[in-house]
Amino acid sequence: MTEHYIKIKAVDLNNNCPECYSKEGLKLTFKQKFIETNFYKKITSDIKYEMDCLTCNTHIYPVKWTEDIERVFEYHKRGFNPKQASTHFKKATWLAITSGVFIALCITAVIIYSVL
Repeated sequence: MTEHYIKIKAVDLNNNCPECYSKEGLKLTFKQKFIETNFYKKITSDIKYEMDCLTCNTHIYPVKWTEDIERVFEYHKRGFNPKQASTHFKKATWLAITSGVFIALCITAVIIYSVL
């Protein structure tokens, strides 16, 4: 089972970086959790937010966010529409379900035939 986050939206911000004070290079990224197994693919409602400065190559943690960055983050968060949580079954799942139903029908037929 593999779990990873897919990037849904990335926004360039005009705020000053709390580390290098550059007004360019601050990027806010919205990511959503994606799970894939042999039987299904699933998009969850788990959202992750990341902020990086491309000028000084630093990950900006929420503890270091200024009030201005917080306001801009809340603004973009309200405008962010994540993908709807969903599950997609793969062929292996459908094969297992249909073969299980077929085996159950065969067993039921044998039991009914032996009782009569």
